Amino acid sequence: MDLLIQFLSNTGYYLADYRNIVMLVVGGLFLYLGTAKGYEPLLLIPIGFGVIVGNIPFFKGFGLGIYEKGSVLHYLYFGVRSGLYPSIVFLGLGAMTDFSSLLAKPRLMLLGAAAQMGIYFTLLSALALGFLPKEAASIAIIGGADGPTSIFLTARLAPHLIGPVAIAAYSYMALIPVIQPPIMRLLTTEAERKIRMTEPTREVTRRERLIFPIAAVILCCFLAPASIPLLGPLFFGNFLKECGQTERLAQTARTAIIDIATIFLGFEVGASTQGDVFLTAKSVGIFVLGAVAFSIATGSGVLFAKLMNVFSKEKINPLLGAAGVSAVPGSAREVHLMGLEADPSNYLLMHGMACNSSGVIGSAICAGILWSFMR
Repeated sequence: MDLLIQFLSNTGYYLADYRNIVMLVVGGLFLYLGTAKGYEPLLLIPIGFGVIVGNIPFFKGFGLGIYEKGSVLHYLYFGVRSGLYPSIVFLGLGAMTDFSSLLAKPRLMLLGAAAQMGIYFTLLSALALGFLPKEAASIAIIGGADGPTSIFLTARLAPHLIGPVAIAAYSYMALIPVIQPPIMRLLTTEAERKIRMTEPTREVTRRERLIFPIAAVILCCFLAPASIPLLGPLFFGNFLKECGQTERLAQTARTAIIDIATIFLGFEVGASTQGDVFLTAKSVGIFVLGAVAFSIATGSGVLFAKLMNVFSKEKINPLLGAAGVSAVPGSAREVHLMGLEADPSNYLLMHGMACNSSGVIGSAICAGILWSFMR
């Protein structure tokens, strides 16, 4: 009987508390949204399953938990803490990205820059609420709507906040169809949503596509050297795609490599949300500020597009400002769908991808600047 009681006292049923139950529900919700609703399943399903695994109670000292040195989960978590997984994701993202639409209409790059205003507004808000400067910077980067960038910067500045920041960033990325449309409708008129974008007036040459990743990595990384771990792999992956001599490598980067990194990144981020570590007042504050940051980033992009129209003869559809956030390709797709809703023959997807890709670059530069200042 003593052995039976000892066995039962070591089971998860006995060791569980309300925090584990809450997080198990959250993990189940993520799996539901990813599976039944199709909300960013490549992100939410690994994270959701990781949340469930990370919140199964266990007897401490057995080397099982993600925060226990020597455990398997702890070793895999190294890729998150070191920024390894985000850098690999950026490599694959570069090998997927076609910058032709951005090169054909370079002024769309301004919308990617304008959407980063959410980062700096949230930084000031987090400081005003009492977060430490490094914590505030980690929270602010959620406004860039770029999960890997958020994880990378948080791992550098406030590793104890990786779980809440990553979950907030990926949650809002997955909920783009819920968050962005009301903001876009509020800030634009029906006539503005019907503005048709002219097709690129020229064809981007192969030479331009080859020169761009080289010139961009030099210009951006000279401006913010701390962004090298993100922008270096991004533009390297793009050069592999465009040079025409390394298609095998580019194909591997945009399929197998990025898929492996995404699996481990999502699963480990989810597993890091142990209830006793994750459910704190700071976590709640991070979720609130993250929502504010994402909303402001969307709104600032839309408003800046409207400002550009005041001084420009060739009008820009203000919806494209919402694609200036880094949520690739979710925000560009949402802009396209809203454009079709206003005018079924108005195709904004490629223009949205131009803003999207510039937003990725912009958020990585912002992360590099924040890292260098906070160091």
